[in-house]
Amino acid sequence: MTMPARRIRPRTGRRSFDLRSTALFFVLLALLLCVLGFAVRTLAGTAERRPAWVAVLCLAGLAAVLAWGRRRHRLFGARPARRAAAALEEGVHTALEEWEVPVAAAPSVGDHHVADPAGYDCADDYDALDADEFERAVAGLCERDGCTGVEVVGGAGDLGADVLAVAPDGRRVVIQCKRYGDGHRVGSQDLQRFGGTCYTVHEADVAVLVTTSDFTAPAVEYAEQCGIVCVGRPALRAWHDGTGPAPWLLGPDTRS
Repeated sequence: MTMPARRIRPRTGRRSFDLRSTALFFVLLALLLCVLGFAVRTLAGTAERRPAWVAVLCLAGLAAVLAWGRRRHRLFGARPARRAAAALEEGVHTALEEWEVPVAAAPSVGDHHVADPAGYDCADDYDALDADEFERAVAGLCERDGCTGVEVVGGAGDLGADVLAVAPDGRRVVIQCKRYGDGHRVGSQDLQRFGGTCYTVHEADVAVLVTTSDFTAPAVEYAEQCGIVCVGRPALRAWHDGTGPAPWLLGPDTRS
């Protein structure tokens, strides 16, 4: 009696697990991820400093991909690929032209109308300004002459302070602005109200009252007693033109 022969299964081509190859694969993968992370971080920093260059590089990369696709005819037809590549090339040239446009120079300090970085204007004709515009113009003069932390705080509940600033020597400057006509002089009542808050509430090192008009004699006397700098029309014009010092460099009475 013959025994049936057992069919011997052919050996498959499956390879056995190789620990060394697997470890090498993961090491290379980790190195690749580190390189990619460093590249992304570098690109992010470059994007913050030079956003236009990042846009140009992206457009150039897309143009290269479309050019490759145009040659291979895999993703796009020949005509759409040519149109897309031409459009991207034009975009790259436009971006480069915009990048090379020089930035307009800022106006000099000696100009009669200077807009500072904070948006305050050193206006030429103070008589043409309303009260709010006059406050902003005085704030512009402060920034022009080196003050930092300049704020326009005038309005309801300002307690006498219209402009706050820090002088170049570090002293805190508190300014009240009075946009008055020639026939309306700043009186002692105005000075007394300002004097009651400029030091105790606003903690001024230098208290200044600036007006487009002038001061009464009692107002000047009170200002001298309290150490408040009074800047009338002539002193304001000299400050504006640069022919006179800034208020924080002056004594209480600077009307002339």
